[in-house]
Amino acid sequence: MNPDVLIGASATTRAYEHVKRGILQRRYPGGSLLTEGGLSAAIGVSRTPVREALLRLESEGLVRLYPKKGALVLPVSVDEVSDVIEARLLVEVHAVERALARPAPLADRLAELLEEMRSFARRGEVTAFISADRCFHRAIVEAAGNDILNRLYDLLRDRQLRMGVALVSDDPTRLDVAVAEHAAILAAVRSADQEAVTDAVRRHVHTFAAMAGAAG
Repeated sequence: MNPDVLIGASATTRAYEHVKRGILQRRYPGGSLLTEGGLSAAIGVSRTPVREALLRLESEGLVRLYPKKGALVLPVSVDEVSDVIEARLLVEVHAVERALARPAPLADRLAELLEEMRSFARRGEVTAFISADRCFHRAIVEAAGNDILNRLYDLLRDRQLRMGVALVSDDPTRLDVAVAEHAAILAAVRSADQEAVTDAVRRHVHTFAAMAGAAG
């Protein structure tokens, strides 16, 4: 059994998690054609749960189904990158300004996550690095204390992971850039300077946008 298959989960859930993780981590890159038969053999389930999983992934915009052919993994589009960047700026800038009312607890949590990012960067663990990166920004949003913002930001998680893995895999030196920019955000949060922290967040998101544009 594959290590990424969930023990005790339904066959459909196992198929869904396997394929989704493969897409987000670029084991199934954009443009790949996945077949029910191939996935069934890889996951160890029948074709029916694979079909149900692919229907769910199509509803999430990750694949497009072609009858009797398979599922095409959709590449990240320019419009998708632009939409994610716009949404991140709206949510994160607002959240970090609110979070400065209690900067110390946030700074402690960000420091922990930054150390994780540095450790993953040293070991070249791209997916783990991107996950810690995402947790760093999620901590900022959580600190704003708005559950609706939390849920909105969570909608961006999979798209951010997919884009981040693609960017860093194409150029591992971007890990060092990301670490430096997250360190700048942490320093700004510790200073409790609203203008400084807003500028640091904006610079980081715009760097991501520039990299994504270059990659596209």
